[in-house]
Amino acid sequence: MTAVREETPQCALVQGASRGLGLALVRVLLATDRRRRVFATCRAPATAGALAQLASLEQRLEVLPLDVTREESIAAAATVVRQRTERLDLLVNVAGVLHGDGGLAPEKRIEAVSPDLLRRVFEVNAFGPLLVAKHFHPLLKHDGRAVLANVSARVGSIGDNRAGGWYAYRGSKAAQNMFTRTTAIELGRRAPNVIVVAVHPGTVDTDLSRPFQQSVAPARLFDAERAARQIVDVLAGLTTAQSGTFVAWDGSTIPW
Repeated sequence: MTAVREETPQCALVQGASRGLGLALVRVLLATDRRRRVFATCRAPATAGALAQLASLEQRLEVLPLDVTREESIAAAATVVRQRTERLDLLVNVAGVLHGDGGLAPEKRIEAVSPDLLRRVFEVNAFGPLLVAKHFHPLLKHDGRAVLANVSARVGSIGDNRAGGWYAYRGSKAAQNMFTRTTAIELGRRAPNVIVVAVHPGTVDTDLSRPFQQSVAPARLFDAERAARQIVDVLAGLTTAQSGTFVAWDGSTIPW
């Protein structure tokens, strides 16, 4: 009798997992594959109560500190993950900023543009995912299929921009999209089994979108768990031919 070779359990990492969509992705990834191991990162695990509680109940989940605005933090997290596993099958960059303290808000007019706020938004939304890819991509280079997904936004599409405004957020997501496409081209040569994509989750009912939901139709406003399931389903169906594309939550392609 020929022995049946057991497949290696899947291993995923969600960057920006303390709440909202990132936390929901962790839950969905754990629930949809009972053998999958998940690493979840956030800036301050000590204050991420819901994530810590989930980790206390689930041995397959490990929480690590990672601040996308500090490259040394990203490198340190990558070192720990390399000590724990030889490969990742999925890496999702989720962390993003749209509004917050210090006057950070989407600009309605060009007069509201601020160099300091531009730098703050670009550092998280554009530079962060690229630096995560820089330090973690070796773990995606293996014999199996692997996906590097950057959570983007439709408002980062240059071709789809009809309303204007939101300079920092639109610009940072457009830059992130370019970094995603460029990473896909390079890894297509160096690691042809890696699929690199930008993914638009739709409008998700989280703190990031809550002040801007008034014009969103109820059917188009997704709770975080539903949005996470949709993203996981879309990513699971991608082929290497789709690497370097910008896809939406329903699998459709968004123009750059």
